[in-house]
Amino acid sequence: MKRGGRSFFSIENAFALQATLLLAFFLLPLAGLLARVPWATAWEELRGERVLEAMRLSLVAASLASVISLAFGFPLAWVLCRRSFRGKELMRALVLLPMVFPPVVGGVALLAAFGTRGLLGGVLAYLGVRLPFTFAAAVLAATFVSAPFLVLALEAGLASADRRLEEAAETLGARPARVLSTITLPSVRHSIVAGLALTWARAAGEFGATITFAGNFPGRTQTMPLAIYEALQTDMNGAILMSVLLLGVSLVALLVLRRRIVQP
Repeated sequence: MKRGGRSFFSIENAFALQATLLLAFFLLPLAGLLARVPWATAWEELRGERVLEAMRLSLVAASLASVISLAFGFPLAWVLCRRSFRGKELMRALVLLPMVFPPVVGGVALLAAFGTRGLLGGVLAYLGVRLPFTFAAAVLAATFVSAPFLVLALEAGLASADRRLEEAAETLGARPARVLSTITLPSVRHSIVAGLALTWARAAGEFGATITFAGNFPGRTQTMPLAIYEALQTDMNGAILMSVLLLGVSLVALLVLRRRIVQP
């Protein structure tokens, strides 16, 4: 059977069908959430102090995690992309490991490293620093699980950048800092924005590592995902409303950053 000179059972049509099915799989749970939203009381519930505080903590934690990830992730991505050394593949695997293991394992690992009895517990105690079950712990947990997304995006961007422009600038006597700021960074700006979008969204939705390392204390470490989890025990409507709110905020952030990528 042919339509317009092309078989109806072409690979393009097969892919289109499969794509539609997967898209429907993504959209149906969202539709289910929206269908159960108690719109009549939505505004009153969402303006509650606990919801607003949880959202504020999520936004601040995700933003700080993104800044930290960029500050340290770009140098790491540069090393992984531009340097050759023994153990490089192992280092790359270790960097990406938080993306694949359960987040709660990340929380346990953070406790083992920074807890009072952790590897650095004695040093931190000597300096008067206590990380577990604080907001700083929530930020560290969000950074731990989300930073690999930024490193991955930046490494790919650096790998695809035209090195000849940097080499030409160096030949003309430009200093490394000037080459970095005027050539390297602008050439990977799309990768930076894409990586930041993924990092921020992942950090905003972090749950497992946060509840393990930072705890679930309203007004201090209870981010939006933790507030949703707590609401599930007693208030399904509240949990649904907060879920929709968090999804909406994440979607807006992704769309805004995506527009910056397409139309810089």
